[in-house]
Amino acid sequence: LCELFICRGIDVVRNKIKMFAQQKVTLPKGRHKIIILDEADSMTDGAQQALRRIMEIYSKTTRFALACNASDKIIEPIQSRCAVLRYSKLTDGQILVRLQEVVEKERLSVSDDGLEAIIFTAQGDMRQALNNLQSTHSGFGYINSENVFKVCDEPHPLMVKSMLGHCVDGNIDEAYKVVEQLWALGYSPEDIIGNIFRVCKTYQMAEYLKLEFIKEIGYTHMRIAEGVNSLLQMAGLLARLCSKTAPAAAS
Repeated sequence: LCELFICRGIDVVRNKIKMFAQQKVTLPKGRHKIIILDEADSMTDGAQQALRRIMEIYSKTTRFALACNASDKIIEPIQSRCAVLRYSKLTDGQILVRLQEVVEKERLSVSDDGLEAIIFTAQGDMRQALNNLQSTHSGFGYINSENVFKVCDEPHPLMVKSMLGHCVDGNIDEAYKVVEQLWALGYSPEDIIGNIFRVCKTYQMAEYLKLEFIKEIGYTHMRIAEGVNSLLQMAGLLARLCSKTAPAAAS
């Protein structure tokens, strides 16, 4: 196993990986040496080109496994020599089971809404969930929703949910008050729009309306990513969301 996040240059490929691939090892018939390269997407282009050549030369005796977060950072010649396996994020249920195991073994003080908050902030990442659990326990000694969002410093989903409720009702004034409050608390537009999207996905509303909301949120997210990240942009989103419910309210 080679951790490439620390040693990502061409030297580690030439000296460490190549030396291991060259070793003569007596193995049962049909068995191969295995080299596992973690964080392979952090390798430089030169290191990847050197690795490509090593994979070609020692393909009969050695198998290479590359783990990465962004496959587009792996050069095409290497990708073409590999079977690409893509893993989806963990489900909320899977994260909950593991969190409950940790809480029980570590004898932590935790509430149900605290676990829900950790699952929400983790976004399917078990490592992030455990980090948030540990940070909240270290900072407050008690893990509840309020403390989790203080540690993670994200807009509280209850506030976002309240804002969406006002949009569904067509009440733009109340919806704007919530966004203005989040803005005054110092949250970035990226954090606000990101949590609006995540809350909207599970918000109880008509399916056609949810699709319209998600489309408008996506357009706004794109504009924010392009640098148009003022409070006026957020106000425009609220106006468009409220306009989606206006025909239904009128009828």
